Amino acid sequence: MKLKEIIEFIDKNIPKTLALKNDEIGFKKEYDLNQNINSIEIFMDLYPEFDINKSDTLILTHHPPLFNPKTPTYTIHSNWDIITGGANEALAKSLNLKVISPFDRNTNIGRICKTNKKFKEFKNDVLNKFEEIKIVNKPDDNKQLNKVGIISGFGLKNTNYIKLAHELNLELLISGDLTQESAILAKNLDITLIDLGHHNSEVPGLYKLKEILEPLNIKCEVINIKPWKTYKI
Repeated sequence: MKLKEIIEFIDKNIPKTLALKNDEIGFKKEYDLNQNINSIEIFMDLYPEFDINKSDTLILTHHPPLFNPKTPTYTIHSNWDIITGGANEALAKSLNLKVISPFDRNTNIGRICKTNKKFKEFKNDVLNKFEEIKIVNKPDDNKQLNKVGIISGFGLKNTNYIKLAHELNLELLISGDLTQESAILAKNLDITLIDLGHHNSEVPGLYKLKEILEPLNIKCEVINIKPWKTYKI
């Protein structure tokens, strides 16, 4: 299949017009749109050692590369976070949550979700899906949960999102990129935060993206490479 045909399919299903202003999406440089593509590789972040200049491969990244790849590389970023059925719905599904509305109605970033579980059961569900989590302001295990907020990626470093979660009377806000400032604010506002990590909170979206590409009938692989390793003394 021609590269231009694949990009047309992607842009139709995940419109670039949804992206936030000044977001780096699409191609970082020009490629031959008439070249044939036989496989697609999906990355969260692209590292130079994976850019092997395979002319018949298209690389899709969620985060914009920090260099100009030799291999055709196309970025789907905030438009994937915003679109209904994208990264946030994938995260909600991985946590067995039912999406009921957007979290930030101004941008459509994040989702408000419904649950009827007590905190202990919900925490165990999260731990079964994600190995590394941090909890701020942990409630009693028997606390009944009703509405929780989720934001794939960066949500916990934005203090305005924590204030919004409090204004919306959410019991929990789940995302990544927890900071000291955000943790202190959450303690002061008496709202619980669960930090999945930026990378981990967006991984379900990579596999959802692969599903969307299935009608192309092209070999497609998610390459889940974390930018860090955890060591214990």
